[in-house]
Amino acid sequence: MIECEPRQFACPGYYIRAASKRFEAEGAAILRRRVFVEEQRIFPTHDRDEIDLIATHLVALSTYAHEADQVVGTVRVHEEAPGVWWGSRLAVDSEFRAVGRLGAELIRLAVSTANARGCTRFLAHVQMQNVVLFRRLHWHPLEPVTIHGAPHMRMQADLAHYPPCADPVAGWYHRPRARGTGR
Repeated sequence: MIECEPRQFACPGYYIRAASKRFEAEGAAILRRRVFVEEQRIFPTHDRDEIDLIATHLVALSTYAHEADQVVGTVRVHEEAPGVWWGSRLAVDSEFRAVGRLGAELIRLAVSTANARGCTRFLAHVQMQNVVLFRRLHWHPLEPVTIHGAPHMRMQADLAHYPPCADPVAGWYHRPRARGTGR
């Protein structure tokens, strides 16, 4: 019998990238419906709008055997006016919210994508429960607003903390730290 060295458990990884395949776009739409219609009840039947037609849709994909498996997070970005970009519809599947930094990684790709495309100002209407997260990610509150009947904070990203990402389709592979290992 061969004795093997015990192996450290490796946390699964996630692709953070622009949706470029049909299953990614469909998965993002399904996730948004689940979060914004069924869970949060912000919209009665769907959250789709005209911005979906012009936005770049970004996704977090769980992996199985290092292959993309399912959409577990999404956000969209669009340019409203020259240099002025918005992020919206940030959603992470409820079963994956405890996974380290999925929302933060989507935010990073959103702002970095816009930054590579000439962004001079990046804004978002952030649900109040998420303001603390955005502040930790170098966003600044501008003013409270009500969007779709829910309280939000209009916030602006500090672009200096988001280097440009010229190829959001390639994105990156995110491996969260294993809990309790300090790694």
